[in-house]
Amino acid sequence: MNSTNDPIVMHISASKSQTAPVSKGRLWASWVLTGLPAVFLLFDAVMKLAKPPFVVQATVQLGYPERVIVGLGIVLMTCTILYLIPRTAVLGAILLTGYLGGAVATQVRVGNPLFTHTLFPIYLALLLWGGLFLREGRLRSLIPLRN
Repeated sequence: MNSTNDPIVMHISASKSQTAPVSKGRLWASWVLTGLPAVFLLFDAVMKLAKPPFVVQATVQLGYPERVIVGLGIVLMTCTILYLIPRTAVLGAILLTGYLGGAVATQVRVGNPLFTHTLFPIYLALLLWGGLFLREGRLRSLIPLRN
């Protein structure tokens, strides 16, 4: 099939040319929704890299050996930085979604409370994707929500 006749390619090409500029209010809201979880995730990554005793204790209580903490911090820091760079934001959001999915699985496995612990990574993911959705026209064209 020729790529010019491919309906997906035609949709993406059409949506690139039809992407409306983002309003100032929407842009501010998008960066607030982006910034809140990003600051939390960057802080969490730094804490994993620094390995203070309370982080080591909490990680071990979740069933992970101490030796993986720095690696988790590097992965989290890398994914969050990718998310904050506009050119790689979608990739960063996808990678963070996977990371946060692992956090949900960990909370389920240890039997932590649903709304405060288990769903917290989902709350973060919703904020991450919400901020990206508001500022990224190409993403809005792929997920067209109606008013």
